[in-house]
Amino acid sequence: MTSRTAASAPGQLALADAPETSIVHSVEVRRSTRRKATVSARLERGNLIVYLPARMSAAEEAVWVGRMRERLEARERRRRLNGGGDLERRARELNDKYFGGTLTWSSLAYVGNQHSRYGSCTVGTGAIRLSDSLASMPAWVRDYVLVHELAHLAVPNHSADFWALVNRYPLTERARGFLIAKGIEAHEEE
Repeated sequence: MTSRTAASAPGQLALADAPETSIVHSVEVRRSTRRKATVSARLERGNLIVYLPARMSAAEEAVWVGRMRERLEARERRRRLNGGGDLERRARELNDKYFGGTLTWSSLAYVGNQHSRYGSCTVGTGAIRLSDSLASMPAWVRDYVLVHELAHLAVPNHSADFWALVNRYPLTERARGFLIAKGIEAHEEE
């Protein structure tokens, strides 16, 4: 649960446990008798405004404030990760080095909805998505997942031809071991 301290504006609660890097510095809850079941939130200059039904209990409020704070902070984190072009640059470098620059993709982004895998590639559209959890892992692990997903653009399955492409990356086995130790190494043996 989030501890709170006094804030400068009425109706706002400053967050005592908000790290300096957090985008949310205070929370304001606005209840409405017209709002029956939905919860929404928006961020204004570091103030998280959460809109709740009036009938909601204090315990439910605490849950929803925490949930909305996590969602907004995750969205901002992905925006920062995808905004600089670093992932696209790295994909081009890996494409040149391990695939001769022959691969093309329509989109490449960190996403927050990959909970059972670190990456995915929709071959038909050329869309590659990487779990935003990779951003905190060593670069050589991120590179492996990126090479893995890029290889799907050339070979859409996990055949011997696919693994021959992936194994061009010299740290493949080490990265796979790292991901297995983390508890997820999705669809590798399919």
